[in-house]
Amino acid sequence: MTVIRLLPILLLFPFALQAQQLSLFTQYRENASIINPAAMEADFLAYGHNLSFGASYRSQWVGIPNGPRTQTVRVNYINTDWTGVTLTAGAHLFNDQTGPTGFTGMYGKIGGVIGSDPEYSGLAFALSAGIVQYRIDADKIKLRDPGDAIGSQDQNQIYPDVGLGVFFYSSTYDGDYFYAGVSVPQVFGLNLSFQDELGNFEVQRVQHFYGQLGFYKFLNDDSFLEPSLWLKYTPGAPINADFNLRYQLPSALWIGAGGSTAKAIHLETGVTLGENAGFDNTIRFGYGFDYSFTSGGPYFGSTHEINLTFSFDN
Repeated sequence: MTVIRLLPILLLFPFALQAQQLSLFTQYRENASIINPAAMEADFLAYGHNLSFGASYRSQWVGIPNGPRTQTVRVNYINTDWTGVTLTAGAHLFNDQTGPTGFTGMYGKIGGVIGSDPEYSGLAFALSAGIVQYRIDADKIKLRDPGDAIGSQDQNQIYPDVGLGVFFYSSTYDGDYFYAGVSVPQVFGLNLSFQDELGNFEVQRVQHFYGQLGFYKFLNDDSFLEPSLWLKYTPGAPINADFNLRYQLPSALWIGAGGSTAKAIHLETGVTLGENAGFDNTIRFGYGFDYSFTSGGPYFGSTHEINLTFSFDN
């Protein structure tokens, strides 16, 4: 049996199997369609744009070597001209690396929005499908026995994946928006085994169940408040909840703060350039910061995340 002696991996192992088989996000509303394929992005609900492109980079637990690094690229579209059932579609790429293990995925999504006017309310159903590559970088593994073959060559496996989501949104009499959704972004559970005649390294992947809840309160000075909640459940781990409040100022600046039941705080800020800058389109840049107050928080260190989004009416 091959034994991995890499200390950070031993410390992160429970997280890798339970809480972080799928990537985490500080500014999770910017990656709403990755969390839930049926979700309407902030670009649509807050700014009325039905086509958006975005990218993000996240560096988690910077206090330890080889902490998780996540990159995403996404595109989302909803047809606002139809009634009854209208089309929503999109795609995303992501890459996640933690020490010697990593995964890269490519997904497309398609769904329908049921409603008399999709600009104001709708019930969305969507399916995402793609392929994911799981890999081990042998050069980053320190083994008990140097002759073990798992440490002499890189290994990877490719599997198909499917995600499902339901999302409801509705405008109130005051022009505000309420939204809620549930999703299973990876339907297939897998037992991955990287092995040869001298040893093996096994990873069990289980389904994740997500819930989203939020509200946009638009104010008279072209600003808005958005309280939101992201619920995460993985079998074998306790339910985790992220609470956040974001405030878009009348100027370009927006700020936010929140926390989670995992004893972490979230701080975020950014700028939005659209009508306030004389643009027909909207460009948003955001920065997020996490810090854990668990006993291992000082060792793991903080987390940093940046997001860039471009959206417009198509």
